[in-house]
Amino acid sequence: MSKTILISGASKGFGKIWAEAFLAKGYKVAATARNIDTLADLKAQYGDAILPLTLDVNKREDSFALVEKVKQHFGTIDILINNAGYALNGAVEEASETEARAQFETNFFGTLWLTQAVLPIMRDQKSGHIIQVSSILGIAALPNLGLYNASKFAVEGLTETLAQEVKQFGINVTLVEPNGYFTDIWGNGFNSKSIDAYDGLKKAIADGHDPDTFGQASATAPAIVKLVEAENPPLRLFLGKVALPLAKQVYQQKLATWEEWADVSVAAHG
Repeated sequence: MSKTILISGASKGFGKIWAEAFLAKGYKVAATARNIDTLADLKAQYGDAILPLTLDVNKREDSFALVEKVKQHFGTIDILINNAGYALNGAVEEASETEARAQFETNFFGTLWLTQAVLPIMRDQKSGHIIQVSSILGIAALPNLGLYNASKFAVEGLTETLAQEVKQFGINVTLVEPNGYFTDIWGNGFNSKSIDAYDGLKKAIADGHDPDTFGQASATAPAIVKLVEAENPPLRLFLGKVALPLAKQVYQQKLATWEEWADVSVAAHG
């Protein structure tokens, strides 16, 4: 049975790679982008199986209207993949108010609006799967990406809660957490105005860069197809070989600190 998939941020990177993989499997795909000209090749190859739609995920009303359009066109929305997002580079102190708000408008609120828009449809169907593209940086923060880290941490909290709320309606929820990949997100030109005091840290990060820690984006397609076809999809799915070891290291450190301060914590209970 062919599924209908709505995926945001499909102009390039993960979004376009995954959209093409779904189409190749015979799924129907509603693919959003700020500029749908980037989807012309997929439209030419797959015809009516793909519905390219212009969307700025920052606009709540537009997200709701788009979801209704997809429902009218395909008759259903089985899977939502919230993939639209970008990374702001810079130390926490360097981020301007405009940059900080814009980062959350896209990465967090854009995810929220599309999620809210599809939920009534999925509740009526008593089925559905919402996939939020988070990051290993929603679990383990790295310097010089503070606002991006924070936006993904927010998506993690939102999605954990959502999963508990909508399980009763037969809706599955998954957080996809890639480690670094060779995509445009890291060279997108979104950089805060630099403060000299952080130059040494940034140089150390650049000098310590290991290309082997970055995966090939095309290699993620089979994993995403397997995820959407799973009868019991997981709440969390790492992509890449670096994510799990890093998560283990971070959580071991957190547990050690919590244990060290356990007496103080318990005493604070009263």
